[in-house]
Amino acid sequence: MQSLDLTVVQQAARWITTQPVWLCTVLSTFGSSPRSPGALMAATADGHYSGSLSGGCVEEDFIVRLRAGAFRQASQVVRYGDGGLAPNRALPCGGVLDILIEYLPCNDAGADYLARLGQALAGHGALVKQLTLPAACHALTPDSGPGATRVARDGNHLTLHIAAAPRLVIAGLSPVAVYCAGFAVALGFETVVCEHRPEELENLRPQLAEGVIVEPQFPAKFIEQQGCHAHTAVVALTHDPRIDDLALMEAVQTQAFYIGAMGSMKNSQRRRERLQRIGGLTEAELARVHAPIGLDLGSKTPAEIALAVMADVVAHKNRRPVA
Repeated sequence: MQSLDLTVVQQAARWITTQPVWLCTVLSTFGSSPRSPGALMAATADGHYSGSLSGGCVEEDFIVRLRAGAFRQASQVVRYGDGGLAPNRALPCGGVLDILIEYLPCNDAGADYLARLGQALAGHGALVKQLTLPAACHALTPDSGPGATRVARDGNHLTLHIAAAPRLVIAGLSPVAVYCAGFAVALGFETVVCEHRPEELENLRPQLAEGVIVEPQFPAKFIEQQGCHAHTAVVALTHDPRIDDLALMEAVQTQAFYIGAMGSMKNSQRRRERLQRIGGLTEAELARVHAPIGLDLGSKTPAEIALAVMADVVAHKNRRPVA
C-alpha cells in the first residue's frame, strides 16, 4: 500500500541505474484535469513510463516527442492545451496542463536525487525543491510544513514542497466511517479502512467510495505493523472499546498528526480512564487523543458527524487554530 507518486519515483530510481530518466511533475491545471498539481510521471527514452499526467490524454504524445529527441534540457516547462503542445486527442473539457520536465542523467547524482524524493514521499520528512529553468534542481532542503505537495512559480524560478500524501486510517467500519472515508477521498487523502469483522465488511463495504483501501484486519495490528508517518490521521469510529481503545494505544506510539475517537463527553472520559489504567498512557499521550472527536457543529446524523471529524482533521493538517 503506497501512493502512485512514490511508486513512480521508486521505478525511476531503478531505471536510472542503467539509463537516463525524465521526471515529469504537473505544475498547474486549468479546466478539467484528472491529475492534481504535484502528480508525477517518469519515462525513459525507449518509451517505458510509470505514472500519469492526464489519465491517458497526453502520455502518448509525450513519449513520441521523447523518442524523437525532445526534452533534453535539464529542466523545462511545457503546456498541453490552450496553444501549447497538441496531444493526440484533446484534453477533457478543454483542460490545460503545465508540466515540469526534468532530465536526469544516469549517474550517482541522479540516483541520490530520486532517493531523497522517494524518502519524502514515503513520509520520512518533507523537502523543499528549488530550481531555475532551464537548469537542474539546485536546492533540496528539509522542510517542516504541512503535508501534500505544493507548487509555486515566480518567472523561471520554481519551488515545490514535496511530502507524503496525507493519509487517513479509519479504525473500524460504521455509518460515520463510511461518510468519513468518502469525504477523505474527495479531499485527497490516501484513505485506509481497517475492519476485521466479517459482518461489518459485508454490510458496509459496498457503501465505501471508490478509491478507499480496505484492510481486512484488526485496526491496532495494522497500525502496529504499518506505522503512521507524520502526515497520517487515525480516527476510531466504532463505539466499541475493544476496537477503539487498542487502536488509540497503538496510534499514540506513532508520528500521526491527528488521533481521535468518537463518543460523548461521558464516554470519552471513561475511555481516558481506561487508557490510563489499562493501557498505561501518560498525560502527554492522552493529550494527543481528540475525544470527543471533531469540531462542535451540533452534529447529529452520521454525515454531519463525519463532516465535523474531517473538518477538524483538515484544520490540524493545515495547522489552522481551532476554536
